[in-house]
Amino acid sequence: MQIRNVMTSVFALSMMGAASSALADTWRFGLEETEGSVQYAYAEAFKDLIEKNSDGDVTVQILPYGVWGSNYDALYDALQSGAIPISFGSGFLGGTVPESQLMSLNYVMPNDQLETAEILNSDAFMQSDAWQQSFRERGLVPLAAVPEGSQVWTANKEIRTPEDMKGLQIRVMDNSLLRATYQAYGAAPITIAYGELYSALQQGQAEGNIQPVFAHENMGFYEVQDDMIFAEQAQFIGNLIANQDWYEGLPDDQQEMLQSTLHEMVQKGHDIQTQFNAERLETIKEKSDINIIHLSEEERSRFRELARPIRQVYVDMVGERGQKALDILLKQVEESKSGSSDSDHQNS
Repeated sequence: MQIRNVMTSVFALSMMGAASSALADTWRFGLEETEGSVQYAYAEAFKDLIEKNSDGDVTVQILPYGVWGSNYDALYDALQSGAIPISFGSGFLGGTVPESQLMSLNYVMPNDQLETAEILNSDAFMQSDAWQQSFRERGLVPLAAVPEGSQVWTANKEIRTPEDMKGLQIRVMDNSLLRATYQAYGAAPITIAYGELYSALQQGQAEGNIQPVFAHENMGFYEVQDDMIFAEQAQFIGNLIANQDWYEGLPDDQQEMLQSTLHEMVQKGHDIQTQFNAERLETIKEKSDINIIHLSEEERSRFRELARPIRQVYVDMVGERGQKALDILLKQVEESKSGSSDSDHQNS
């Protein structure tokens, strides 16, 4: 079985780490992305802080996509079993924690990306009973939310209206809410493994793609697409999660050290994704003649109107706890510094 192979390889990696730091606890950290990604840079900064703040009592072993395997279900299974005690989980996590699909809703968060990070990591949201219990009932603990940059569309034609997206076979993560969202936009969403996406776009098996800028560049997706569309509909959110038994078994001083480190990582994570996405966009511009489109507010409003009913789809899918988590998030957005968030437009 694949999960058995993953755990075997993770065990082998942990033995290698243990040989170099026999007296230190080793925290294995699973990533959904490869080296050169926002998650990898975040993990490196997290590792540096944890090892510094623990005075060397803890080492962090980073396991990027491909090291532990390529099937995200295997990663989440390893997280739930404790074979990998800390991991990122994003859109694919919806099959394990349905309520986590809240992070996939379009046109909810402020346009200010640091503000989004602060809201998602606020005690009011992150430590709320609704959000915590959604994960804890599955043997997991949500530690932090890491926005990785705006989700950007690519296609082989300009997309400015829902009519332009009609019938487009756009690749989405295996997430019911994302499929519902893009069906509402008029597209025909399909799911393809991340590692197979480049060839699928190249061969026309997929006609469009949704990624943060850094991922379009890191995986070369822009090489096989003609148009890149900034609709500012949502940011890609990586949920940082721990195995519950592992987390609750940490000594109090290590739990406190972990929480203080995560607090420090909110700004660091924002700085990392801002730099990555700005630099990678320049690389894309230098290496290709891809047509870059920024939707106007009027153009965005058409998609916003279609996205609004998907909130109820989310509640119908996940139930009362999801409604509570959504209500808390909307309240935090409403009370945030920004007076021009998409949520404000939608609720006006």
